[in-house]
Amino acid sequence: MARGERIQIAHPGWCKNCGICVSVCPTDILITGKKSVEILDLEKCIGCHNCELICPDFVLKVVANDEN
Repeated sequence: MARGERIQIAHPGWCKNCGICVSVCPTDILITGKKSVEILDLEKCIGCHNCELICPDFVLKVVANDEN
């Protein structure tokens, strides 16, 4: 995990709201929203890549802060 990386919802329209990413987030910043996953507090993201790696629909992406 590199410092300065944060999660981003790259493809919200692809999300099935399955909640798999929510269950693997160690900082509990992801929640299932009405249409797709939502980020509660981006500042708490540690850039661990768990959600990006487990998402079956490639909705989430961890990017460097300057890419946001």
